[in-house]
Amino acid sequence: MAAVFSAAAPDAALEALFVPFETGQLSLPADGRVLFMRARDGFRVREMARPGWVCEQSFKPFADALERSRLRLGAPDSEERYPLVLVLPPRQRDEARALFAQTMRRTAPGGVVLVAMPNTEGAKSGEADLARLAGPLQVVSKHKCRVFWTSPLGDEATSALLDEWSALDAPRPNGAGYISRPGLFAWDRVDPASALLAEHLPADLAGRLADLGAGYGYLATQVLARCAGVTGIDLYEAERRALEPARLNLEDAQRVCGRPVAFAIHWHDVTQGLPHRYDAIVSNPPFHQGRADLPELGRAFIDTAAGALLPHGRLWLVANRHLPYEATLAARFTEVRTVTTQEGFKVIEARGVRA
Repeated sequence: MAAVFSAAAPDAALEALFVPFETGQLSLPADGRVLFMRARDGFRVREMARPGWVCEQSFKPFADALERSRLRLGAPDSEERYPLVLVLPPRQRDEARALFAQTMRRTAPGGVVLVAMPNTEGAKSGEADLARLAGPLQVVSKHKCRVFWTSPLGDEATSALLDEWSALDAPRPNGAGYISRPGLFAWDRVDPASALLAEHLPADLAGRLADLGAGYGYLATQVLARCAGVTGIDLYEAERRALEPARLNLEDAQRVCGRPVAFAIHWHDVTQGLPHRYDAIVSNPPFHQGRADLPELGRAFIDTAAGALLPHGRLWLVANRHLPYEATLAARFTEVRTVTTQEGFKVIEARGVRA
């Protein structure tokens, strides 16, 4: 997805995060060590960062942008503690609470946690949640965001609330019985568009198949259940937090279908192309970032699929009915048909990749 996420695009929360340094309310630690959780690239980050900074980011396009700017990425399972931890929390509250708990455990005694959130994405709730863990906060408003930070912290790692909120990020069954975790796409249910695509998948799909934007693996499990000729499945997903739920769901699907099908799960930005060629590809492409529709995401997925299919290969995808994918499909395939249109979604099959 990196092609449509410009590092130069305005990022209000990222700009607001550094306001306390501009006003002199905070200063960088003397030893230069800073952890930036859910980091995103931008001019102010590149301007402020020092060799002791470490960035953590689970979304592959954002992680790639940080690396292109030569910002150091840290291991997600590290337990090193820092005198200053910067945080750009997600909107989903359970995911954000788990991140706050993790942040507290990664902050050294006497250190500070600094957070920025857009007002429209739960900033007041985020402020209240961090205050429950850390006590009274200092707060400023800027760029339609709330910026809040802790007083120097003691050692809070034994707090029962920290344990409770840390557990919110653990993979667990959702309402449909699939392993998931808060913050993933349609994490607590089966997305109706994906369910519609699964319902119409032909039983004669065979050979090596890829699922682009696989999420927690729902579509891939349905391929295993419905398409006996599929011999291998590669799942490509940009959100690293989805990889473990997807693995668990595919292992369970293998047990249910009673046949071993080789599968691999890749933390990968689909818009950058695929490393293998396939007999079939299925996808429910993402089409938005936050509240903004970005149909170019779906178009990029279609282009990538066309580039990765073998000459006889077939693409099956689902999309919101209003999304303008037909021109891209017609440019890349000789045969395109709408299989069904229901409840605002369309299922499309494309064959005959154009040279």
